[in-house]
Amino acid sequence: MLTGLVQNLRLRAEARTGLSGAVVVFALIAAIAMAAAFVFFVFAVFIWLAERYSPLTAALIVAVAFVLVAIICAIGAVMAQRRTSERARRALAVRSQSPWLDPATLGIALQLGRSIGLRRIAPLAAAGVLAAALAKEWFRDRPDDAETRDEEAA
Repeated sequence: MLTGLVQNLRLRAEARTGLSGAVVVFALIAAIAMAAAFVFFVFAVFIWLAERYSPLTAALIVAVAFVLVAIICAIGAVMAQRRTSERARRALAVRSQSPWLDPATLGIALQLGRSIGLRRIAPLAAAGVLAAALAKEWFRDRPDDAETRDEEAA
């Protein structure tokens, strides 16, 4: 049973992300090739600037360019972190609003429990709540998935 559950989780992850061993290997090779191309590009820019200006000026221009890229990336990282944090807060707020804790629902449940009998309904209610919670976690439409779909459509 456990291997079936692990297989199911792996297949769900593959279906959502599209990742497999081949994808990871090809992405790693592409990243290494891009890094090498970037290094050669930086050398070419430095050589071109050194011929046009002095080597010291060329080094300073390349260094300033890298500092600017680092600052822009740091600002982007902070903005992405804030956006992710806010999205997680909203998802937690939506998740915490449970209809089972509504006073009217609790009143109806108490009356039902009194009329049927607590000993007869307690195991049935526990199984129902467990099944509902599992179904909610497995089949719910996540807000971040809906946002992603809206962004892709635009």
